[in-house]
Amino acid sequence: MAFVRKKSVLPIYLVGATWLVWSVTAPLYRPTHYVMAALSSAAVYYLGKIILPDKGYEMPDPQPQDTTQAQAQPQAQPESHTDPEIAALLQERDRAVGEMRRLNDTIEDPQLSEQIDRLEHTTQKIMDAVVKAPEKLPQIRRFLNYYLPTTLKLLNAYDRMDAAGVEGTNIDGTKGRIEDIMSTICTAFDRQLDALYGQEAMDINADIAVLEQMLAREGLGSMNFSADDKNQ
Repeated sequence: MAFVRKKSVLPIYLVGATWLVWSVTAPLYRPTHYVMAALSSAAVYYLGKIILPDKGYEMPDPQPQDTTQAQAQPQAQPESHTDPEIAALLQERDRAVGEMRRLNDTIEDPQLSEQIDRLEHTTQKIMDAVVKAPEKLPQIRRFLNYYLPTTLKLLNAYDRMDAAGVEGTNIDGTKGRIEDIMSTICTAFDRQLDALYGQEAMDINADIAVLEQMLAREGLGSMNFSADDKNQ
């Protein structure tokens, strides 16, 4: 508990009243008059302190702020980039992934929900791969401009029809076609991600081929071990 003292304001009011009464009832044009008025004000002030002294209160101690948890869990800062195209890509990534998560929460079909999870993770990897290598951005233009928005459009249509809660030729037929194409869309997204690493895979294969040739010329390639070596 903390002890807090609250000062009484009555003595100050009494001093002000003293000067007001003195200026009306007594002369106040010589230095001695001001000295007498000041002495009278001081006497009234101390008298007021005796009549209404300062009061003390016990206040509960403020609870210490728990900074350990705040330090352990710093607030996530939005990812930024100086390249405007990559910055727009990051924004689109967050929007698309967030939309997929929202749709996944509302769509109850277990198979479709699993496919949306797969699309979400693949989309995240595609975007992240281009953020790390911006020169790959032209490779995903069609993905960004058509495949991804069209997929989200289809999923939103499915969500609206599913939420209608009625059966009919149009609703059931459209939902069925969306369910049928989702497997193809998942495969297409996977292939888009794989294509981003096509050049890198070619470079690695070329390095492996050169390394194999050099090892073979130096006699350090594949060796035939004797039976005794294998048994050791």
